[in-house]
Amino acid sequence: MGRGIGKLLSDFGHTLPTKPDNPPQTPVRSPFTTAPSWRGQRRRGAGWAAARAPVKQYRMTSDQTGLYWPFVAPAATAPTGAPMGTDVLSGSTFYVDPHGWVQDDQVPVTNPNIFIFGKPGRGKSAWVKAFLNRMFAFGYRALILGDPKDEYQLLCRHFGVEPFAIGPGMPTRLNPLDPGPAAIGWDRLSRAERETRAQTIFGRWLVLLRSLIGSQTIGDRRVPVGPSQEQILKTVLEHLTHHASDSRLLRPIALPQIWAALNEPSPDLITQTRFPNRQAFLDETRLLRDATAQLSTGVLAGIFDSETSIQIDWTAPIQSLSLSRLADLGDQATGMALTCLSSWGSAMRASGGGNRINVRDEAWKQLRLGTDAVAAFDADLRLSRAHGDIEVAVSHKPSDYEGAGHAGTQAAQIAKDLLHLADIKILYGQDAAVADDLEQLLDLGAIARNTVTGWAMNRKGRALICVGPRTYKVQLALHPDLELPLTHTNQNLH
Repeated sequence: MGRGIGKLLSDFGHTLPTKPDNPPQTPVRSPFTTAPSWRGQRRRGAGWAAARAPVKQYRMTSDQTGLYWPFVAPAATAPTGAPMGTDVLSGSTFYVDPHGWVQDDQVPVTNPNIFIFGKPGRGKSAWVKAFLNRMFAFGYRALILGDPKDEYQLLCRHFGVEPFAIGPGMPTRLNPLDPGPAAIGWDRLSRAERETRAQTIFGRWLVLLRSLIGSQTIGDRRVPVGPSQEQILKTVLEHLTHHASDSRLLRPIALPQIWAALNEPSPDLITQTRFPNRQAFLDETRLLRDATAQLSTGVLAGIFDSETSIQIDWTAPIQSLSLSRLADLGDQATGMALTCLSSWGSAMRASGGGNRINVRDEAWKQLRLGTDAVAAFDADLRLSRAHGDIEVAVSHKPSDYEGAGHAGTQAAQIAKDLLHLADIKILYGQDAAVADDLEQLLDLGAIARNTVTGWAMNRKGRALICVGPRTYKVQLALHPDLELPLTHTNQNLH
């Protein structure tokens, strides 16, 4: 039998250590000597219950959970697009990628349009400017279709772009009847292609003219622009552009030429519009002629009544059209200018190519011009996906869209439906008086409504972001040196 470890160590003068004896332990008295009853202890203040509390059961599918508990943290947005702050419920970075969301079947978004609502001073323009600045890195370009308060001036100058100032006495002229890139190489196009483009161009012009003429009022009634007036305008456009006589030509025109053609009608115009004589034409079109004259002699005289005088660099990351000099002319003048810029921007869409973000600040002023102005805005939203654009509309509160017309009118109904043409909504803080609008117009529940009127009001930059039916509580994050100075809008406060 061989030697063990102990014998082996002792032969070399070592002793194998032994395990020490455990000292006796004093038992610790447990504070719970007896198992408590489910009723609790029967004495005052001990929480004794006479009966068991009923347990509520909720049974639902995972897609229904968000309706009952809308702020159970949903899955974080995919890390694509612009990082726009912190999702306060999950603690993760919140990314905004409208086009990516439309293409992802897992995200309940079918269009890339963004509506932003919020009380003044809560951070709406800061969010837009931060979004633009971060989307530039992905090749997007921005067009500010009317900046009534020069809020985007600093951002433009940061990228070496000077905004174009539009207003009385300013040298900038924009022709809303500019056909744009669609007219390039017109004489080299096939007849079928010319007809297709002509329908698009004339259709856009007619929508613009209906909007501008129909925005004018006689007392409490708007100037009527019905089928007869539209047919007259269409015939005038075809005559002025020479498209009626030679489809190979598309002559440039401006608003004063339309009034001149109506005021001094040619025999061909009288015949084609089915009037028996010149006097009958003048008698029937007097209101139309006067309303058309106002477009070039009224508050917008010298702004949209001649050919475009500016050259825009469409390769620049951002371009802005400033309307601050129209502030003294009233909301209607600003709304009409926004309508002209919207039509002109649509015509210029093919310039530069790529994806574009169109920002429409104070959008409610355009919507209050009447049914045709609302319909024009509606058309831009519906075509955004086809054009590869992102339409961003900024307003104060959802009920601004109801102010497009009297309750029950076509304009009011179309404007109300506009709220459903944007699956992405950014809701900044609102007063409690707006709570009903949030719940009724945007279909928000009580918890989401209280978040907008409570949590979002406690700090600037807080917003409830709706991505389809999903809701996120997001705190905007701005770089203190690179972005915060560009988003400051209180320069005039000392």
